[in-house]
Amino acid sequence: MKFFSSILVVYALLSGAAQASTSQAWNEQRQQMLKACLAASQFKDAHARSKPAEFDDQVGMTALLIEGVYPQQHMQQRTGTELCLYDRRQQRAFVSEWNLEAK
Repeated sequence: MKFFSSILVVYALLSGAAQASTSQAWNEQRQQMLKACLAASQFKDAHARSKPAEFDDQVGMTALLIEGVYPQQHMQQRTGTELCLYDRRQQRAFVSEWNLEAK
């Protein structure tokens, strides 16, 4: 019986370690998120303005502020900010204009 209990304990410990993500996997996911958010942005010279905000896995989203230059001629090279929401499950990015000024 002790042998069986020992096997269960070892299996439980190993299965938890197998499910943990490596730092390399996190870095690859962040690179995919950044690439998708920049591609979804309408800005010229788009770049990340902040560190990403990782939501819980139940939500499955990451938020990132993107900054860049409006491409429209009438905007006269003004900079703007967009909020990118990245769906980690579907690996898709959605952007919306984001006004940082308080009203």
